[in-house]
Amino acid sequence: MTALTTTPAPVVEASIGAATTHRAIPLRRIISTELRKMFDTRSGFWLMVSIGITALLATTAVIAFASKDGLTYSAIAIAISFPMTVVLPIIAILSVTSEWSQRSGLTTFTLVPHRNRVIAAKAIACVGVAIATIPIAFAAGALGNVVGATIAGTGPVWDLTVTNMLTLILANVLALMVGFMLGVVIRSSAGALVAYFVYSFVLPTLSTVLATSQDWFRHLQPWIDFKYAGGTLIDGTVTSQQWAHLGVAAVIWAVIPLAIGLGLVLRAEVK
Repeated sequence: MTALTTTPAPVVEASIGAATTHRAIPLRRIISTELRKMFDTRSGFWLMVSIGITALLATTAVIAFASKDGLTYSAIAIAISFPMTVVLPIIAILSVTSEWSQRSGLTTFTLVPHRNRVIAAKAIACVGVAIATIPIAFAAGALGNVVGATIAGTGPVWDLTVTNMLTLILANVLALMVGFMLGVVIRSSAGALVAYFVYSFVLPTLSTVLATSQDWFRHLQPWIDFKYAGGTLIDGTVTSQQWAHLGVAAVIWAVIPLAIGLGLVLRAEVK
């Protein structure tokens, strides 16, 4: 009689409830992604190109219309800074509102659930673009100063100090952050752009008219008119009182609305 032998089946160990951990996406990778998104679209690309175009146009205008005494490096740099204070905030607005206007927010906030990290990366990317483009504008101004002096038959005047450069950079960064704030608060490209142009052109005009006609507002204007207070940065000679004006106006028009907008972004429904 033969014995039947069976081989026991191998025991398979199953891990139940094994925890899987994923490392968070590094902030530098989110920043690089946001930078790439700013250049990927046609509108973003041409906005970047427009910075160079407006710098060239402003430089040409100063060379063509300024007198020999007025053809200086500071005059060209200030002329270049004015269109930049318009273009840079638009770039900041579109970088924020694209998540809602192009309906890409659901994908973005699924990949990075912590919305505050995405908003911080957008802010860092916007400031990085401003810091990178402003020296290019200064270089274009320096070239224009040499060319203009050669055409006029005079020597180039290098009257722009390091302090002037720093205050011009700060003026452009503050203008950019106002656009960023409007993008966070409104979260609609069209609405934020309209609000920015109202803020940049309509409100300063009304403030000037009111300060001209009303004595009580004339002394109050530097404290509550952010555009007026920021204008002192263009001149490069800012007193301690003017710094106080700028700080109070910045809190009213930038810091408080941005804090409110961030609270809304963190709780808003993304579709």
